[in-house]
Amino acid sequence: MSTGTATGRWGHAMQHDTHAGHTDHTDHTTHTDHTGHAQHGHAHMHGEGKVGWGMAAKATLHCLTGCAIGEVLGMIIGTALGWGNAPTMALAITLAFFFGYSLTLWAVVRAGLSLKAAIGVALAADTISITVMEIVDNGVLLLVPGAMDAHLADWLFWSALAFAFFVAFLVTTPVNRWMISRGKGHAVVHQYHH
Repeated sequence: MSTGTATGRWGHAMQHDTHAGHTDHTDHTTHTDHTGHAQHGHAHMHGEGKVGWGMAAKATLHCLTGCAIGEVLGMIIGTALGWGNAPTMALAITLAFFFGYSLTLWAVVRAGLSLKAAIGVALAADTISITVMEIVDNGVLLLVPGAMDAHLADWLFWSALAFAFFVAFLVTTPVNRWMISRGKGHAVVHQYHH
């Protein structure tokens, strides 16, 4: 509507980079205390709690793009078929999840993952983000007077939809930031971005 493993691997990589200077470990006579090294590695491994808002906003925009494509397409199809609000909204939400997951699938498959593994990554990365986004933006649409009955050619339809997406972005970004800081959500995708 976006990972202890990912951040752990980054931390592990940083730890190896810092220890690259230790080429010879055969003589440990002067190197008996590893306490400093353990703390040093620990700081790298668990210091990821400071996730920037930029990373969270990027993950949210990723999800928002898929959600927007799916929702607009669902509303166009529902309107064209003369469906009522409930089936049109159900189709729009279904397509929002489909396109939200598809964007992640496309990115990680391109990075070399198998389709089966990519599906697992997409589900882990996007499910909570898309769910929050869909609840918020559809909730906003339901609260805006006349938005659900507006037609695709109406200014109210597009302005209400834009407002709903904006509110969903504002609510979902802190959720993504919290999840990424704990190595979950979109953090599982970052190891495949090069």
